[in-house]
Amino acid sequence: MFSLITDHPLLSALALLVLDLLAWRFVSAERMYWKIGGRLTIFMLFSMLLFNEGLNPMQTAQWVEDVPRHLAATGLQIAWWLFAARTLTVMIGAVMMQRVGHTGRLLQDLLGAVIFLVAVIAALAYVLDLPVKGVLATSGAMAIIVGLALQSTLSDVFSGIVLNTTKPYQVDDWISIDGTEGRVTDIDWRATRLQTSQGSMAVIPNSLAAKAKIVNFSRPSDMHGLSISVQVSPHARPQKVIEALERAMIGCRALLASPAPSVTLKNTGSAGAEYEISGFVASMGQKREVRNQLFDLAFRHLHASGVSLLSSSESAAAMAVSRPRALLESSSIFSTLRPDEKDTFSQNMTLQTFRAGDVILAAGEVSDHLFIIESGVVSVSLLRNGQPIEGGRMGPGEVIGEAGVVAEQAAFANFNAKTFCTLYRIENSYLKPCLEARRDIGDAMKNLLDVRIHLAQNLTRELPKPVAKKRFLQWLRSRA
Repeated sequence: MFSLITDHPLLSALALLVLDLLAWRFVSAERMYWKIGGRLTIFMLFSMLLFNEGLNPMQTAQWVEDVPRHLAATGLQIAWWLFAARTLTVMIGAVMMQRVGHTGRLLQDLLGAVIFLVAVIAALAYVLDLPVKGVLATSGAMAIIVGLALQSTLSDVFSGIVLNTTKPYQVDDWISIDGTEGRVTDIDWRATRLQTSQGSMAVIPNSLAAKAKIVNFSRPSDMHGLSISVQVSPHARPQKVIEALERAMIGCRALLASPAPSVTLKNTGSAGAEYEISGFVASMGQKREVRNQLFDLAFRHLHASGVSLLSSSESAAAMAVSRPRALLESSSIFSTLRPDEKDTFSQNMTLQTFRAGDVILAAGEVSDHLFIIESGVVSVSLLRNGQPIEGGRMGPGEVIGEAGVVAEQAAFANFNAKTFCTLYRIENSYLKPCLEARRDIGDAMKNLLDVRIHLAQNLTRELPKPVAKKRFLQWLRSRA
């Protein structure tokens, strides 16, 4: 093997180049450091073969009389410069990827292009012994011609460099560029690629992005704004509407307490009044869910205050129904009752009010009645690892006390008034015979109880204690 290398050094050098290409092609990308180490090793062996054979890459090749051997030697010397440039760019790329990640890819490509340009000029000057000044002068004139022809493309390139330097957005950020909204999937030499919410791909030239208005929804990373608008009748008292919408905000636990959410009357006219709820959530993934929840809470709290969302027609019968009767209509548990049964139920419901902070139903208490929330926000708190936590918040139409009614079980949580609340109370003595006659309502309340018990068990499950990692000095002290 060694004799083969010493007898045919040029063929061995060529074999090393082929080996490097195959290794770089077939070795897994996950073993990047192995690939870089292998390339560096092969480059060093390749250099040793050339220098041992007397082929200095900074001098013209020997054997001018032996044309085939002279051409082969010249080719390997040029390959040495390109191989050196490629090895250097790969090593620089690995260092930059570790420090700045994918955001520095454009700068990495630009630096690699400069390194290869230097390598080509060096090969022309040292290996081919060409007049570099003339080549540079000619290439400068050609660069001016090419630059004029590729003016828009070069504008995209330099705009991409500016965007990567100033970093108004990065890969995976959710942004809007001149009204085009989407998630950044790639930033290359020419354009920025966005994946829109419809799943399509938008390609925006970097020169346009550098001049456009950019809104980055992913920054700051722990606070993302959202807003919803509702339209109500212009005859509804604004203070009444604002109080109802504020209760809807309080009922949405996902909204951040700071900055505090707010309600604003945006505009009003003969066609209706528009109100806006605005707030912040902790992550982009919550925005759609929280918006939907806010719309539902706004509808329920407005309805509880006697204010309906603006529509082209209102049912006169619905407006004439009493509030207890309307609660039964909107309740998912009692909506299956016949109209006469709902009338009887509504006559056996008594109104109770609670101030903010009052206990509506304490944990461990077996309730002998059922509450239906008429208005306000109720906080549900439990104990986990001996510490109280808020498990959820309830609003108009939801029921409290079903555990004592259907299973004679104690309440598993504390139900406290978060705001001023009004609730309708139905005594167990009246409710029991009704549940025996209407099994579907009893089954619905049992299903609700099962769901709530399951959620409470998940919330109160003790968290595993983190294992303290011992440092080396602590280990030495413990062994001493």
